[in-house]
Amino acid sequence: MTPIHFTFTLAFVLSFSGLAFHRKHLLSALLCLEAMMLSLYIAMALWSFHMDVSFFSPTPMMLLAFSACEASAGLALLVATSRTHGTDHLKNLSLLQC
Repeated sequence: MTPIHFTFTLAFVLSFSGLAFHRKHLLSALLCLEAMMLSLYIAMALWSFHMDVSFFSPTPMMLLAFSACEASAGLALLVATSRTHGTDHLKNLSLLQC
């Protein structure tokens, strides 16, 4: 495994472990999701560059666009929950309480 592959694999694993084990605030969960998407973007961009495949070139840009849409929807959800519940703690957000 080359150092660059190790770097983005480690970035994905660290952000996934941050999402799995430190789920206290909604903002930290959104940041972990964004880090996962950015590491996947780097992996796909490097893969298409390394393989010299021209028809996979738009795929990382589509992933980046979906990541931006996910981030904007997540921030809108963060603002809505902080206005209604007063905090962004994930333990306070339950579908049974709505």
